[in-house]
Amino acid sequence: MANTASAKKATRKIAARTAVNKARRSRVRGFIRKVEEAIASGDAAVAKDALQAAQPEIQRAATKGVVHANTASRKISRLAARVKALAV
Repeated sequence: MANTASAKKATRKIAARTAVNKARRSRVRGFIRKVEEAIASGDAAVAKDALQAAQPEIQRAATKGVVHANTASRKISRLAARVKALAV
């Protein structure tokens, strides 16, 4: 347990940051789920729209440090490839 005032403040800051990061991560997962559901339904137009909505959210999560930049790029790339394959 934290004893000093600075350690107590640090725990409060960590808790607040963790809550924000959880919300961001959850939001990204929701956008990814929408893309995957559109792909599963086979609707190319809906999948494309969902991907266009998800891409900036995934990139924002990487910018904020919620996910690693390479992880975000990989997710976007794989989703884009699946959406492109659906259109053919």
